Amino acid sequence: MKVLTVVIPCYNSAAYMDRAIESLLIGDENLEILIVDDGSSDNTSIIADEYEKKYPNIIHTIHKENGGHGDAINTGLKYSKGIYFKVLDSDDWFDKNSLKKVLDILKNMINNSKTLDMLIVNYVYENINMHKSKSINYKGAMPEEKIFTWDDLGHLKNSQNILMHSVIYLTEILKKCNLQLPKHTFYVDNIFVYKPLPYVKTMYYINVDLYRYFIGREDQSVNEKIMIKRIDQQIKVTKIIIDCYNPMIIECKKLRKYMIKYLVMMMTVSTVLLLKDNTEKSLNKKKELWYYLNSKNRDLYREINKSFLGLFVQIKGLVGKNIILLAYSLSRRIFGFN
Repeated sequence: MKVLTVVIPCYNSAAYMDRAIESLLIGDENLEILIVDDGSSDNTSIIADEYEKKYPNIIHTIHKENGGHGDAINTGLKYSKGIYFKVLDSDDWFDKNSLKKVLDILKNMINNSKTLDMLIVNYVYENINMHKSKSINYKGAMPEEKIFTWDDLGHLKNSQNILMHSVIYLTEILKKCNLQLPKHTFYVDNIFVYKPLPYVKTMYYINVDLYRYFIGREDQSVNEKIMIKRIDQQIKVTKIIIDCYNPMIIECKKLRKYMIKYLVMMMTVSTVLLLKDNTEKSLNKKKELWYYLNSKNRDLYREINKSFLGLFVQIKGLVGKNIILLAYSLSRRIFGFN
């Protein structure tokens, strides 16, 4: 049994996967690295096999047919031997000193029989187009270096959403919530981080910049033009997130509030991209998405309509549209995403 499994989903990642893998090589055999080759056609499989041969006690390679990012994570979860589980995308990397601290804390939790469902760390936007690094931390919103519950959670700013980059889950939690990500679908990281939340009872926050999130490549899934082209997948994920929201299993009011806030973010992204595309087809998709939310959960629809997004979606015509797009543009400049 390993302390932590880190899964690296790889699809044609030969040009940059070395940096991700090397960032995990800290000489600790309590760490398991699973490189999941998702049907690559370049040298990804060769590079992965070479690492496994060089570090057989730490690195294992899994070769599979192409199923997309989510299916690679599903496969990693299936073969994981770690008590805790984290995903590292093949074009991102970890800070080694922060990883050492994370592993020490997880070992301490295990050795002292402490129950910890989710560990949270900072992540850093590395935006090559804006020549900007932006650390996202949870100072002021979460107690630092102590076990806490949802009742202890402070106010999370809009910049402090809990993302896949910032979480390390107890593997058992992911299996308990029957996490199964859809195949051939982008943006499934939202499902990964969202669905297990009601099953999380105990958390721990470390104020270190572990995850370096690289954005700005032209072919990257978070490139705005590509997101517009893949809007159907964004809508699909947003609908799955809506379906995941079940107030019957959300025990804490603060957690319920946060999960609604996250849904506001998801609805905002889909709405903005559809407005930016500005075709009749896209505008009809926007209406259909809001209708889906209303038909699935009327109370949730009302809650989201109280938000900034909901208020301005109700403003018909150019005024409402321009306000939403302006707010999105400002957020992008401040926080460095897309």
